Amino acid sequence: MEPIIEFQNFSFKYRSQKEPTLKDINLAIYPGEKVLIVGPSGSGKSTLAHCINGLVPFSYAGDITGTYRIKGEDPAKLGIFGLSKSVGTVLQDTDGQFIGLTVAEDIAFALENDRVEYHEMRGRVDKAADAVDVKDLLDHAPGALSGGQKQRVSMAGVLVCDVEILLFDEPLANLDPATGKRTIALIDELQKAKGATILIIEHRLEDALYRDVDRIIVVGEGKIVADTTPDELLAANVLAEEGIREPLYITALKHAGCEIRPETHPAHVETMELSGYKEALCRWNEKVALPEKKPGDDVILSVENLAFSYDGRTPILTDIHMQVQKGEMLAIVGKNGAGKSTLSNLICGFLKPGQGRILFGGEDIADWSIKERGEKIGLVMQNPNQMISKPMIYGEVALGLAVRGVPEEEIKERVYATLKICGLYQFRNWPVSALSFGQKKRVTIASILVLHPQVLILDEPTAGQDYRHYTEIMEFLKKLNEEYGITIIMITHDMHLMLEYTNRAVVIADGRLLADTAPAAVLTDDAVADRAYLKKTSLYDLAVRCGIAEPTQFVERFIGYERQMRAAEREEEA
Repeated sequence: MEPIIEFQNFSFKYRSQKEPTLKDINLAIYPGEKVLIVGPSGSGKSTLAHCINGLVPFSYAGDITGTYRIKGEDPAKLGIFGLSKSVGTVLQDTDGQFIGLTVAEDIAFALENDRVEYHEMRGRVDKAADAVDVKDLLDHAPGALSGGQKQRVSMAGVLVCDVEILLFDEPLANLDPATGKRTIALIDELQKAKGATILIIEHRLEDALYRDVDRIIVVGEGKIVADTTPDELLAANVLAEEGIREPLYITALKHAGCEIRPETHPAHVETMELSGYKEALCRWNEKVALPEKKPGDDVILSVENLAFSYDGRTPILTDIHMQVQKGEMLAIVGKNGAGKSTLSNLICGFLKPGQGRILFGGEDIADWSIKERGEKIGLVMQNPNQMISKPMIYGEVALGLAVRGVPEEEIKERVYATLKICGLYQFRNWPVSALSFGQKKRVTIASILVLHPQVLILDEPTAGQDYRHYTEIMEFLKKLNEEYGITIIMITHDMHLMLEYTNRAVVIADGRLLADTAPAAVLTDDAVADRAYLKKTSLYDLAVRCGIAEPTQFVERFIGYERQMRAAEREEEA
């Protein structure tokens, strides 16, 4: 069988860069394969994808050495239009992919450009919409849809052309855990039904492995450092060496001194052969102490009987009660559209509640202006493009200090320090437009962190970031929290973040407060996880399958142990 995608001794250097981004790539992908591509930010995995869909070299110019073929043909001769007949791409930022005013118009866009007859077009749009379960949304505006619905509409927009290669650029980045599972399941169904070649670029390895893949390609520093099966990869040390997060159940087994072997089929905790690991894991569980509960502090922020509706008829939030303690690190979780971001906008004053009140330090802030609230509460929004207002990175991060009259020398010092923590110092003189989505997100986080607010609200702070940058930012937030007493509230779909860095989780489902408890309790409760579109942690499944009597306590022990290890690492670095 001939490869459908083939690279031979291939290198690529952007015109604006001194060094090549891709170096001596040799890769063959065959028709019908499902391949997962992972790697840290800046590794070259997105550039590799851009070569496949034609953005390199037609949109991003550069120098190519070696050869590559798509369906046996030279992409340079096909052109980006010709490649689009074979390769369909679903972008990470789905909002940047929409063209039409309705879902139907958006799905039909490519067909309209091809001058397809109306009746054929209608049939193909219906078929594509039906394949991804958005047929009932055809007359809706794309901007009014949830994150998961937008993802499916983007899929329909490429399926309508019957392409043979489907490329998904971080499809899970902006989705709640349950919707992410359904997305991975849908991609799997499409591959089986159509026999398409599937390429998935994703940071969230454990979630991406919810369904089988044929191979995992690990890209590091512009080179392919691994091209193997999931079982072989999880038994090797490549992920840790490349700064990629391994599944939590694999980490737990390693903490217990277990050697992961390919023959145990470690790609899925549900079917992994664990008989040889049970005794060691149970011993580890008995040895590790439960983390101590920290006493509560004074309440800094209170939400009382809060309700809100955009149109006065459909409730978005109903009877929300919540207290946030000074110096706390808190997670707010729930499915897309549950009302989490609306709650943060109410706290910051961008929206006015229909009923109830919000107190800061015991004072009702109903009469506070947005600026007055901004002096106490900083908000980092989910979509970085909605926050960025300056063309250059340095100027964007410095803006908040500049408008407050901070001296230029102090601005420079604080901006540089923040950029270093956020992994952006080397880009300080770059235009924002040259950054990836994840890098733009880090710019917006830096622009708020540089102000040192008393309360910091972050809407999806780690979306689109690799494990190294995730850890750097979260450790920085933890440092702000512990050393400066800044209260941090994180709205997140990242259950790893919630487990690792917070001691309390507020769960919102359908506009109501569903739970307010420890993260481990949330992710080991079937009823809460199902209703809030969350996903039980694989640590729970591991504990149950190994016969541990208190799986929730096992999760808590794992969290406490991980935190102790990170604290020890920080001390060594200091």
